[in-house]
Amino acid sequence: MTDMLVSLGTWNWLIFGFILMALEVLAPGVFLFWLGLAAILVGLISFGLHPAWQMQLVMFAIFAAAAVPVWRRLARPKLDANTSPFLNRRTEALLGREFTLEKPIIDGSGTVRIGDTVWRVAGPDTPAGTRVKVVQVDGANLTVAAA
Repeated sequence: MTDMLVSLGTWNWLIFGFILMALEVLAPGVFLFWLGLAAILVGLISFGLHPAWQMQLVMFAIFAAAAVPVWRRLARPKLDANTSPFLNRRTEALLGREFTLEKPIIDGSGTVRIGDTVWRVAGPDTPAGTRVKVVQVDGANLTVAAA
């Protein structure tokens, strides 16, 4: 076993790194890629410095451990609040918009069609076909006023 560790050379690290990266293609998950990159870095450093096998293993462990926070930083989705500010808050996007009543508001309740959805609206009694403006949202209920 010791002979094998002592014989770890530059080419062995490079071959090991490329094998790990090739295995990443068969089992995608971006885990083996970083280990392969760590092995290739050790191999490249070993070309110039010729460190002992113990130091090579330490370098591999350090590079592999350092790859985790690097990957987490690179893989973190960049959410831009400006692109979808109403994600999971669809009703808030309706505030201030005007729509035409589909059914009249009678006794404080009526409906309006928004896209392919019929929404329940509350407000003062208003005939069907009247333009109304959404002034308040409460869950799936919209409060409207004459536009």
